[in-house]
Amino acid sequence: MIQLSVNVNKIATMRNSRGGDIPNLVEYSEIILNSGVGGLTVHPREDERHIKRQDVTDLNNLIKSFNKKHSKEMEYNIEGEPSERILEIVLHEKPSQATLVPVQPGEITSHKGFHLKEDYKVLEPLVKKIKAQGVRVAIFVESNIADLEYAKDMGVDRIELYTGPFAFEFSKGFKEGEKSFQEYCKTAEKALSLGIEINAGHDLDHENLKLMRNLPGLKEVSIGHRLISYALLVGLPNCLKTYLETLSGENIPVG
Repeated sequence: MIQLSVNVNKIATMRNSRGGDIPNLVEYSEIILNSGVGGLTVHPREDERHIKRQDVTDLNNLIKSFNKKHSKEMEYNIEGEPSERILEIVLHEKPSQATLVPVQPGEITSHKGFHLKEDYKVLEPLVKKIKAQGVRVAIFVESNIADLEYAKDMGVDRIELYTGPFAFEFSKGFKEGEKSFQEYCKTAEKALSLGIEINAGHDLDHENLKLMRNLPGLKEVSIGHRLISYALLVGLPNCLKTYLETLSGENIPVG
């Protein structure tokens, strides 16, 4: 089954907007882990507008404790820009996976993938240092990327496909979404031919996942904003149940 990694940034954003510790990030993350998801994702940005440095450690400790108590292998995914700051965090915490994403100062959210030929000199040494500690490495790319061979050369384990454009097209209608989805399939098949595994994330939800779940070789989706938004409507446990059912293929196919 495709793994669901829940990005808890939005919970931290709500907490930070008021100060204090409500909603409690660890408490809500434990509820998420108990739902049967594959793990948690955090993106500790430099401005700490959502995830703070201490949160990264607190959630790491939560997952370790949860895994020990329940004999589970819940994963921890730390996202961040290719920098010494993120490298220090990853090497200290040793998560299951580190996902490197391009970050621009002042951006609201990630909105593009790496250009691997141009970014190779920055990415390659970080990838090697992270992999040397036994941490799986993924890099954020777009569906029309033409230089995936550089990902293989630098030794990444996975790509995470930026699915924002797909979600936008899907919102127009199924036919538009399906046309966009075919471009993602081509990229996924190319990556698989190079021995690279597939993750996906950005603006995925319980509706467009009915199509994206069919992506060749898809291992994991990382979802935060739309999942938490839906949870406000139906409650967190019901929301997580819906997403897990969708990923398992139990829902009626869209179209």
